[in-house]
Amino acid sequence: MSTIVITDKRFLEHDPGRGHPESPARLDAVQTDLAGAPIAGVTVEAPRFATDAEIEAVHPAGYREALESLAGRSSQLDPDTVMSPGSWDAVRLAAGAAVDAALATLSGRARNAFALVRPPGHHAVPDRAMGFCLLNNAAIAAEAARRAGAARVLIVDWDVHHGNGTQDIFAGRDDVLYMSVHQYPFYPGTGAAEDVGRGKGAGFTLNVPLEAGSTDGDYDEVFKSLVIPVIDQFRPELLLISAGFDAHEQDPLARMRLSIPGYAALTKSLCDAADRHCHGRLVAVTEGGYDLTALKGCLESTIAILDGAPVQPPPDAPRPATQRSRMAIAQTRSAHGKYWKL
Repeated sequence: MSTIVITDKRFLEHDPGRGHPESPARLDAVQTDLAGAPIAGVTVEAPRFATDAEIEAVHPAGYREALESLAGRSSQLDPDTVMSPGSWDAVRLAAGAAVDAALATLSGRARNAFALVRPPGHHAVPDRAMGFCLLNNAAIAAEAARRAGAARVLIVDWDVHHGNGTQDIFAGRDDVLYMSVHQYPFYPGTGAAEDVGRGKGAGFTLNVPLEAGSTDGDYDEVFKSLVIPVIDQFRPELLLISAGFDAHEQDPLARMRLSIPGYAALTKSLCDAADRHCHGRLVAVTEGGYDLTALKGCLESTIAILDGAPVQPPPDAPRPATQRSRMAIAQTRSAHGKYWKL
């Protein structure tokens, strides 16, 4: 089975305007490289529009209709989030790509898949756009997977910003486990370790709030101490990554110190977990990442790891873990000690 990358030039038609960090250039270079130099074992496919029913499984019909009413024109939805004339098609395609990626892995048509999309989605709450996000692509894909028969779906969000929208959507459920490793405190201000979900979903939201300046070693410690042990206990039937690359050290919007090899190592650890629990079924959906050179390198490295390439050692000395990860691990263990063996 191949790795599938689902992407489309129509994602470039979502244009928030000159100077906006979430620009069409974020995907343009990678799409051009994939078209000009195909990767052995990787199949590139075009997405379809998400159906109204797929969108409305996560977002109310009234919200979907409000976005659709803005098709073909420009509108400012919040201080950071813009609709341009081509945005509605791009938004529906992004959600459709995420759903298709999930369903392709569940059906056995692909071992894993990468929905290479924009705009991102993890800040979109059920009835409101925010933080560059209009529809919550990862949440729509997770819900589609559940309705297709996956009993347990895991979302690992390593975007530098907490995915408040995804957390809100699944906070009361125990069939979708949401795990976020993010810079804290930072936009949007959510994602404390004590946010563990509610009702029957208590324990199925796991936040790891890291201080600015966290390194490859810090993320590695968090994954070894928290993320992977919880995955091994939850035993997902599909693993989704909200794959933001704005924790890279060059990103202009954040202050983390992840490298491209660091991201590759995180990807490999999740691929290994997917091999153990769900026949390799793993889907990545792009979120943030705003330094174009770093983003291109991270995306290409992630696709290579999904396709089976080994993790390359960092060119410089490895960056060890710091007190930042030790503090975050202690906070999360304290909040989740009654839910998981940590």
